[in-house]
Amino acid sequence: MMCPKCKLLMKIEDDYYVCRKCGYKVKRGEKAGKVVSMKRKEKEIPVIEKDVETLPKTKVTCPKCGNTEAYWILRQTRAADEPETRIYICTKCGYRWREY
Repeated sequence: MMCPKCKLLMKIEDDYYVCRKCGYKVKRGEKAGKVVSMKRKEKEIPVIEKDVETLPKTKVTCPKCGNTEAYWILRQTRAADEPETRIYICTKCGYRWREY
């Protein structure tokens, strides 16, 4: 909770919020004489059921099924002075392979 006088963060002492600078004191659960609800409000989280393609695609042949399209990701798997590792994911069978 923030102090209404000096706008600093108040610390908790027993059942009170106390300002470290000016000493302003208020009982926990109250704010300027009004009761404040301490309960969290539940928020709805939308669920996306359809498959959303977010990775970029490239034309490369899958070594497992022969498909010519795959998603690709770049990751730094070794030292910073080494080149990145290219990770491919086949769009047809989901097989993963990497290229150094």
